Amino acid sequence: MKGKHMVRREYLGRVVVTAFGLLMIVITFAIGIFLAYKGIGTFTTYKHSVGEFLFSSNWDPADDFTGGGAVGAAIFIVGSLCTCGLALLIALPGSIASAIFMTEISPRFGTRIFQPAAEIFVGIPSVVYGWVGMSVLVPFIRKVFHLQVGYGVLSAAIVLAIMIYPSITTVSADAIRSVSKTYREAAYGLGATRWQTIYKTVLPAAKSGIFTGIILGLARAFGEALAVAMVIGQRKAFPTSIFSPTTNLTATIAADMGGAAEGGEYNTALWTMALLLLLISLLFIFLVHAISGKEGKEK
Repeated sequence: MKGKHMVRREYLGRVVVTAFGLLMIVITFAIGIFLAYKGIGTFTTYKHSVGEFLFSSNWDPADDFTGGGAVGAAIFIVGSLCTCGLALLIALPGSIASAIFMTEISPRFGTRIFQPAAEIFVGIPSVVYGWVGMSVLVPFIRKVFHLQVGYGVLSAAIVLAIMIYPSITTVSADAIRSVSKTYREAAYGLGATRWQTIYKTVLPAAKSGIFTGIILGLARAFGEALAVAMVIGQRKAFPTSIFSPTTNLTATIAADMGGAAEGGEYNTALWTMALLLLLISLLFIFLVHAISGKEGKEK
């Protein structure tokens, strides 16, 4: 009797877990199909070309159902690339250095205090980052660099760098921590110093995991909307320097989606930008799986 009860519980648990797993797959595919259906309307319903959408800077879609406007999203794409690229340049050195400190220099302090403190950053709402950036960072940049406004690429990049810093740090620390101790012992046995061991042995062995952390950080940077919208300036123009106000894909979608007529050319063009973000996220996910697969084969 007891055995039958355990079998039923095992069977029930397996059914529940499988059902939730299948539900997540269905939801993921449903979101992808919905975005594809809404996003391709720019090309199928309003007859714009993919080249115009990706490479033209003429953004003037009609807010009606007849179309005839311009849907060049190059300004937003360039804005996203500039802010995310600069954010990665700012965050990467500190993230790698922090990961090394947590795992190689002071592992006990890093495990008990540093890593939990870094992980707290992940739980802070993005509006808090944006509000602090708008209240503190923007006036600081305006004063230090003698600018008329402090909104722009640099402010957005710094906010994004702070937001992706814990993601890259924790994933990199896990990758470094997973390197076998025999690698370190072999390096020390050959007479290497601590820094030589870290630089020439540990980091190369953990490079796949570190790249995975970088890609995950970039994925978060590309998908962030609210915090960036609050400090980037939202000016529909190409940035001419790191201090130039501009805008990006997520900030434009967040700012304009509510005011565009459902199904109109303007609304459909915004859905196309959302579809582009989904494709960029899928690209990052495929890269992570490719790196993980390569790492598994090497081991």
